[in-house]
Amino acid sequence: MNTIKDYIQNNTTKAASLAAFRILFGVLMLTSLIRFVAMDWVEQLYVLPKWHFTYYGFAWVQTLGMYTYGLFALAMLACVGIVLGYKYRLSIILFFLCFTYIELIDKTTYLNHYYFISVLSFLLCFLPLNATFSLDALKKGIQYTYVPKWTVDSIKLVLGIVYFYAGLAKLNSDWLLRAQPLKIWLSTKTDLPIVGQFMNQSWFHYAMSWSGALYDLSIPFLLLIRKTRPFAFVAVVVFHVFTRVLFNIGMFPYIMICATLIFFDSSLHQKLLKHIQKTLIIPTNVKVSVQENYRYKQPKNILFVISLFLIIQLFLPFRNLCYPGELFWTEQGYRFSWRVMLMEKAGYTTFTVKDSVSGKQFHVKNSDFLTSFQIKQMSFQPDFILEYAHLLGDHFKSQGHQNIQIFAESYVALNGRLNQLYINPKVDLYKEEEGFHNKTWILPLNDEIKGF
Repeated sequence: MNTIKDYIQNNTTKAASLAAFRILFGVLMLTSLIRFVAMDWVEQLYVLPKWHFTYYGFAWVQTLGMYTYGLFALAMLACVGIVLGYKYRLSIILFFLCFTYIELIDKTTYLNHYYFISVLSFLLCFLPLNATFSLDALKKGIQYTYVPKWTVDSIKLVLGIVYFYAGLAKLNSDWLLRAQPLKIWLSTKTDLPIVGQFMNQSWFHYAMSWSGALYDLSIPFLLLIRKTRPFAFVAVVVFHVFTRVLFNIGMFPYIMICATLIFFDSSLHQKLLKHIQKTLIIPTNVKVSVQENYRYKQPKNILFVISLFLIIQLFLPFRNLCYPGELFWTEQGYRFSWRVMLMEKAGYTTFTVKDSVSGKQFHVKNSDFLTSFQIKQMSFQPDFILEYAHLLGDHFKSQGHQNIQIFAESYVALNGRLNQLYINPKVDLYKEEEGFHNKTWILPLNDEIKGF
């Protein structure tokens, strides 16, 4: 306990590390938001759909229609504040709230790296990224040379969790023994120059699978060690650039490459800040009082919140252990667990609306209610299927239908297997409720996937 207390109270590091991270984070987030709007995804994903699939407990988060553009504008404005270090605390909180609200509107858009941004930005709300090289420091006339070391280490821990847990998740029989789903994805990339010739070869599929698992499991530790850090960073750049070439995963590779710089000594970050200062011709003769150490006004409260947050991040990915059945099949506990690119799932799901008294029934045309993207995601994810059944039931009930029952006929294929019946077709899904309990109406997978 004394060791931990000593580490918290006495270990410091240069504030330049947080300042450099702040600028890179702000620039990347601003670029990502501008790209999202420019690609017209705001309208396609948040404005045009009639219905949106919500997260359990967050049904109150609703689309704002065309005003969703306003949320993006606020988030962009917050990014500018983050980059400049102007009203930093307000800016990072505003960014976290706007970004997370947008992601909660429709879980159809869920991606691990969107969740990562929300997790990281929440943590950054409690860290002094504006202690130096910021407009806040200029305005107060005070900038700090050192910040508590745990503030930087907490960012490293979050990055380490993402990598290491992604590696643990790859220790399963599909990934290591069948090279799935990489075999499916890589086989479609034969048109790539130079490497395209290898994309249909089994040895390459297994080499990619095994090296991917080894990379994720080892890279956090290699980045922590000074001697291996430069080589590890080269591996980070090569890995993420290569995955960006192979897969359309947006800004995520660049975000991870830049975020990984936090593992380097503060001398590198100081050089980066000096380069920015020279490039933007920022005056250096501004009178600012330089103080040694940044100190929190209420350190115990901040440490409690961050400690609780990090503990949740350490244990939340293992909640799937509370459920029976194959995780990749039932997806109970799959999200928010850093299981990155481990599934290729395809499904075809149709719904029947039945009057339980008269026996009359009719089939639903999914395209009347959902976009093509929503239909694709709904067809193989059980919580989507259940929520859609309730949306259909409520809709037809509002039109005067009575004694409504909703049945689903669903066939799903997982990681190259033949498709099989997914949902019990005899279960009235309109009577089933969403929650943290086990979904017994999901039929078991006719196979076993061993591993984490």
